[in-house]
Amino acid sequence: MIARVHAAARSCLILVASLAIACSDPPAPPATTSEPRDPTPRLEGLEPWSDAWILAHGESYLEDPRARREALEGSLTQPDNLYSQARLAQYGHGTRGWDALPEWSPRTLPIDRARADAIASGAPIEVPDDAPRLTDGPRPTTWREWVALGRRVFREMPLRSEPYWTTALRDPEVAARLGVEHAPDGSVPGLVLVRDVDGESRVGITCALCHSASRPGARGAHDEGWVDGRARRTLDYGLARIELARSFGRTLEPEAEARFSSWGRGRADVLEELSDVPIAIPDLYALRELRWLTQGATLRHVTPLALAVRQETQFVQANHLRTRPPRVLVWALVTFLYAIEPPPNDVQVDAEMLRGRAIFERECADCHQAPSWSGDPVALDRIGTHPELAEGHARGTGTYRPSPLVRVSDAAPYLHHGVVVDLASMLSPDRSEPGHRFGTELPIDERAALISFLGSL
Repeated sequence: MIARVHAAARSCLILVASLAIACSDPPAPPATTSEPRDPTPRLEGLEPWSDAWILAHGESYLEDPRARREALEGSLTQPDNLYSQARLAQYGHGTRGWDALPEWSPRTLPIDRARADAIASGAPIEVPDDAPRLTDGPRPTTWREWVALGRRVFREMPLRSEPYWTTALRDPEVAARLGVEHAPDGSVPGLVLVRDVDGESRVGITCALCHSASRPGARGAHDEGWVDGRARRTLDYGLARIELARSFGRTLEPEAEARFSSWGRGRADVLEELSDVPIAIPDLYALRELRWLTQGATLRHVTPLALAVRQETQFVQANHLRTRPPRVLVWALVTFLYAIEPPPNDVQVDAEMLRGRAIFERECADCHQAPSWSGDPVALDRIGTHPELAEGHARGTGTYRPSPLVRVSDAAPYLHHGVVVDLASMLSPDRSEPGHRFGTELPIDERAALISFLGSL
């Protein structure tokens, strides 16, 4: 039954998107393969992708609907997929579509140690009338102020409420199964208490649920600290979907339950309204060096407006098209994402690593280039990996972006859908998972040297 409901819901949403496209005013011409122009003035003398250059785009994003629309059109690499069509039909029209949705700046409370302990003991979920909003206070003016607000947005601004996480806060066994983690200070990153759109107090999810985690090498108590931007590879979001059905007393059909169970840890799809294609949760390091966004190279990253529009529309869809986020908070989030630094890498350079670098430059550098160690999209028929995302009607582009390799030795599982368990398996000629055969035919000693070098990135 639930499987049919999910399928019907997706079909209904596809139909609604199609009707919206057909009934709305004709959108401006779709994205093309030509290089989009930068709609932001006053950039002379600023180094591209510097803090000052990024901040110079803020006014265009915050105040200029035409600039937002141009950024959208210039960023979409495949205008015909559902992801693009929904945005072209509904975003950047000034007074209609998603722009006309009510702005939502909810009252929220982070779940610190005291609140976590209270919820675990059975206290009700309650957000008082005087709880703060992230929009309280003056608008930032400096890079430091924008980043500080953006860090709070990353940790405290809910994409939507998901009340079944309350069970995970109250039951340590459920928390362990779903991948809920506690930071060293006892807080629960990624979950907040929120006064929802209907006025009810619930648990909500934030960016930090998928994109923050204990520092590499941390042990049970996370004694090594916490890292914003690191993928939460303990998170089992597919299992959470199953738990949601059970929390309502429903039973999933075997096909649906098997599908969600197959996601496993470290994979998620927060836009399941469009498609339930799970992807490996990515690290968020070196974003300002990436010229293409998402594993499927959905977006050209020409200016910061491309990332801002992506984040804004992600919030809209994640909250079931009920609201849109305040753009000042979206812009703050974008500055914080650009400010994220990877955890230190303390490896010592040796002869084996230097030999591996030479092998990397010979075998891998055509696709993976410094400083992000990513590059231009690669056609599916060349890379040969699982085609479900690349060929899908929801977000398919026919390509995959080379994965960034910053801290790649800590980024398993590998490939866009997260199915290869370690670097040795990735380079093994005996690997059964198809695609990305580059490096698998190297002699065993060269593969070992290459892995050594990858550990330095």
